[in-house]
Order: sequence, then structure tokens, then C-alpha cells
Amino acid sequence: MKELVEYILKNLVDYPDQVVVEEIETPQETLLELTVAGSDMGRVIGKKGRVINSIRTLVQVPAAKQGKRVSVELIETGDR
Repeated sequence: MKELVEYILKNLVDYPDQVVVEEIETPQETLLELTVAGSDMGRVIGKKGRVINSIRTLVQVPAAKQGKRVSVELIETGDR
């Protein structure tokens, strides 16, 4: 899941070198923390949150097959 999200984000943003996807696993849930440059936040969120919600939907499919829950959080850095 981490690789999929990282691939999508790096092709979506202006500063792909600042994309960091951290995967935190617990027995019942996987948390994906996405960090992008401040100027790329709008691209990742999209109009009315459509892009980030689409990313969340895409990661829920493999998680459901594994019988896990997954959460996606977007974290902003102060750069650019």
C-alpha cells in the first residue's frame, strides 16, 4: 500500500523529492502518514477533497483483502 500511495503522490506533486509516506502498523489498523510540501497540499487535497478521498479509497481495497483497516492522514510541512 505504501508504494502505491508514494507512486501516486510523486506523480501528482511539483516537489516529488519532498514526498514522504510513513506506514505505521498496529494489530487492527494500518496508518499511512503522507507528508508533502506546503505548496503541494492543494494538489493532494483536490477540489472538495476529491483527490485525497480517491487515494483513501484506493488503499482500502488491498487492506480489505487483508482483513485490515487503513487510515490516511495528510501532514503539511512548512517548506515552500
